[in-house]
Amino acid sequence: MQFKDYYASLGIKRDATADEVKKAFRKLARKYHPDVSKEPDAEARMKEINEANAVLSDTEKRAAYDQLGSNYQSGQDFRPPPDWDAGFEYSEHRRGGGADFSDFFEQLFGRMGGHGGGQPGGFQMRGEDHHAKVLLDIQDSFTGATKQITLRTAQIDAQGRPMAVPRTLNVKIPTGVSAGQTIRLAGQGSAGHGGAPAGDLLLEVQFHPHARLRCEGRDLHMTLRVAPWEAALGSALTVDLPDSSIKVRVPAGAQSGQQLRVRGKGIPSTPPGNLLLDIQVVLPPADEPKARELYETMARELNFNPRQEAGTHV
Repeated sequence: MQFKDYYASLGIKRDATADEVKKAFRKLARKYHPDVSKEPDAEARMKEINEANAVLSDTEKRAAYDQLGSNYQSGQDFRPPPDWDAGFEYSEHRRGGGADFSDFFEQLFGRMGGHGGGQPGGFQMRGEDHHAKVLLDIQDSFTGATKQITLRTAQIDAQGRPMAVPRTLNVKIPTGVSAGQTIRLAGQGSAGHGGAPAGDLLLEVQFHPHARLRCEGRDLHMTLRVAPWEAALGSALTVDLPDSSIKVRVPAGAQSGQQLRVRGKGIPSTPPGNLLLDIQVVLPPADEPKARELYETMARELNFNPRQEAGTHV
């Protein structure tokens, strides 16, 4: 996927005002509209201009796009940085108008889309829902919490340029919330029109990276490091979870890559997820005389060849 420099597409600076964006778009649209233009690339250029205008003329999409910074070049291979839009508040996605935009646009703004037009006076219309991605700790899912969350909401400043304004909310995090789940805050979206109620704020939950645990839906994944004798002889090991410790039985003859499933010990949702333990057998270093002596004894006395499979010889 290629990066799109929307400012370059309209021939404007990154600090252009809303009026400058509008003027640049109108000027280029008159030049490249396929119905009147004689330019050979008119259709492609008009598509590019329309897409750039759809982003830069929209306060929220422009502010979100600006979060990517100015280090990318048009046409450069691009993947959005992880969680680049975390904490950024945007309006409900509404597709419309038959716009055919690039994969780059869809990757960044597929959830945002257009806002739709305003309603004439006298009409009532419920306020738009707003969305934002929030990053929580896995611990919050096990214990529940009330978190102070700061979102970035796009507004136009006195010079007509978009700016991200912080909005702080106290949010109750329910026990058992999982990655990808949505927390709805009623009435915290856009104001309604004509006395209609405000929209809601929908918070999409994601988790901060954890030192030991990885979350997939309701399930938790963890690498369980075991000593060779614990794997060979079998053992009962203690595994620490965010809210407790549990005992896990490692079967005799366990090998690296083997996975143990502990039912009901993942995210404490309804139903609860599972804990999946990937066994990793860790060898002690032979950097002391006693350890080296033990390895030499095993090499001499054990009839073991790890490269020999059943029925074959190496």
